[in-house]
Amino acid sequence: MISTALRVARVGSAAELAAAVLMMLGFPCLMLAALVPSVPAFAAAAAVTYLADHYLHRRGSYLINRLGKVRAGLSIRFLIRQLLLVLLLARLSLADNLISYGAIACFIAFFGLQAPHGALTTLIRNRRRMPVATRNIDLASRIRIPDAPPRGLLHRSSEKMLHLDLAAVAGVLAAAYTEHPVIGFAGIGVTMVLAVGYVLALVPLVRGRRIPPNAEKVLAAVDDWLAEYRPETVLYFSGSRDSAYQVNMWLETMEQLGSRPLVVLRERVILSNLAPTTVPVLCVPGGVHLMNMDLSSVRVALYAANVGKNIHLLRVPTMKHVFIGHGDSDKLASVNPFSKVYDEVWTAGRAGRDRYAIADVGVRDDDIVEVGRPQLAPIRTGVPAGPGRCPTVLYAPTWEGWDDNPGNTSILLAGENIVRTLVTADPPVRVLYKPHPFTGTRSAQAKAAHRRITALVEQSAAARAGDARFTADAAAQTAAKAELARIEARIAELTGTADRGDEAEASRDGVVDVAKHTEVARLRAEWDDAYWRSFPAWEHRVITGAQPRLYDCFNVSDAMVSDISSVVSDFIASGKPYAVTDSAELGAEEFKRQNTAVRAAVILSNDATELGGLLAAVRDPAGDALADDRGELKRYLLGPDEPTSREQFDAAVAALAGKAETRNAGQESRIVVGGPDVEPADALPAQRTGSVGDTDSVGAG
Repeated sequence: MISTALRVARVGSAAELAAAVLMMLGFPCLMLAALVPSVPAFAAAAAVTYLADHYLHRRGSYLINRLGKVRAGLSIRFLIRQLLLVLLLARLSLADNLISYGAIACFIAFFGLQAPHGALTTLIRNRRRMPVATRNIDLASRIRIPDAPPRGLLHRSSEKMLHLDLAAVAGVLAAAYTEHPVIGFAGIGVTMVLAVGYVLALVPLVRGRRIPPNAEKVLAAVDDWLAEYRPETVLYFSGSRDSAYQVNMWLETMEQLGSRPLVVLRERVILSNLAPTTVPVLCVPGGVHLMNMDLSSVRVALYAANVGKNIHLLRVPTMKHVFIGHGDSDKLASVNPFSKVYDEVWTAGRAGRDRYAIADVGVRDDDIVEVGRPQLAPIRTGVPAGPGRCPTVLYAPTWEGWDDNPGNTSILLAGENIVRTLVTADPPVRVLYKPHPFTGTRSAQAKAAHRRITALVEQSAAARAGDARFTADAAAQTAAKAELARIEARIAELTGTADRGDEAEASRDGVVDVAKHTEVARLRAEWDDAYWRSFPAWEHRVITGAQPRLYDCFNVSDAMVSDISSVVSDFIASGKPYAVTDSAELGAEEFKRQNTAVRAAVILSNDATELGGLLAAVRDPAGDALADDRGELKRYLLGPDEPTSREQFDAAVAALAGKAETRNAGQESRIVVGGPDVEPADALPAQRTGSVGDTDSVGAG
């Protein structure tokens, strides 16, 4: 019942739901208290509405946004409370009392101040917003970027301004209850002084030295930096907040490139969700601004997603354009016909090449280059070390998806059967359950199944802890937990920088400390090692959250059970046994025909009776019948082990950069030989020469 209410209300927790209910009930109670009339009851109901409203705002509740959509926004709620206070005064026969006139005058003036307050805060934010935002780019030495306004003035400014009426409301209520109007006028005075003071405090921030330079100066500074840095390889990305992982997965690869890298983003929300990196990052929301930037030194542009805004960079002929995607799979997105606009399409292995050939979407075989998957470098091959240890099986199902296709996830039909079979296996194995972060976000049935699986794992872990057959080194675990705490404290110390006031200040101060970045990476590796030592090697575990990462779970596991997703393709890099659930019950042969990644897997039905084959391969690697098939499939999907995928990727970047140089040299020769009769379209683009307002070239090929 509660979970259904949470899902319908779109709130994140029971506490949030309770606050929403209290706020909704508080306003009818205010009206009732005003009509009775009862000052104590009105005060109690008002306190509830104030506190519930404040709590929901602090939590960023979805409900707050919805109330605004149905004309019950923040200002309306405060106005209703104030009107009901005036009604209370009238019902108390105080309508002709000076306190009533004072309250009405105060509330009218108070709401009159909302307009200049809102205008000033909006103007300050707009004037502080630069045309570009950066990370790891030194703009401060080229232009003056002042400190952000005090966070207390602009953060949740509307809510803060409206809450200044609290003094007047409390004062008027106290005056009505005690019949001493002086208290009411004191409260009214405090509210008006604070409100006027808030507005006046914002005025100096609108202009002068608190405002960054104009767009022309900022863009000129960016061009100066580009001319000095001369980037050679660009990772270009555009997308929604939820798609930030698609660019994050390429950041480490970009850091290790042999050429000078640059990340170009198109949405500010992606920049705010970008993982820490040492690569220079340039966020350019405006298409015209991007098209007028001097990127003449760039030779290779890499695209992680097929989106419409790619055209703003694809139009530049002096660089070669490559679709690298964000993971190989058998999904239709992996053979998007849009891919033929790029000079090359890079895939992990032969499977990607064959996928395009079968789809016949216009991508030529000569334009496909196999480069492996550099992101999979952290995945170790072979069985984890430790003689006589309890084997570990990872269950990593995907989420339910946006539709009700039964093949999306094994959680619904097979999850409990899989986990029950594993936790009762004899000889015993350890189970790690790591569900997809989105599990249960759309389907109540999936959320309930996840909870049952979690309970099953935790109950089995508790029962095993009381079994004399399983022993633990308590001292070692205590030491590991202490080490975890030390590492976490140090990471917090290194990453817990002061909150940057706004985007302009973040651009100014967002140059990474490479030494700290390196130390944090080392500490995270140490944290992972300490984490696995902090509990017994036989203990079942439910793993959620960002740490430990999925690949860390791969490395401590002997086998995996999953669904059709990129998780399976990634796990194949380990060479270890794996099983995939045919939740849609297509049958093993048809399931393998439709999904390349399962051709070397143990195929599970929803009752999971086939798990015995997987466990047999774990216990006796010499008798693993699918070992050779997995090796062959790994080479087919991900390419050869030597040279490494990072070396292959670097080589592909260098080769394509060479093609771009050859093309550009040919164009320059053509201009020299052709003389003045050469068409302008044949010349190299001069990117800062056209009118900024001219957008006709957006669609140019």
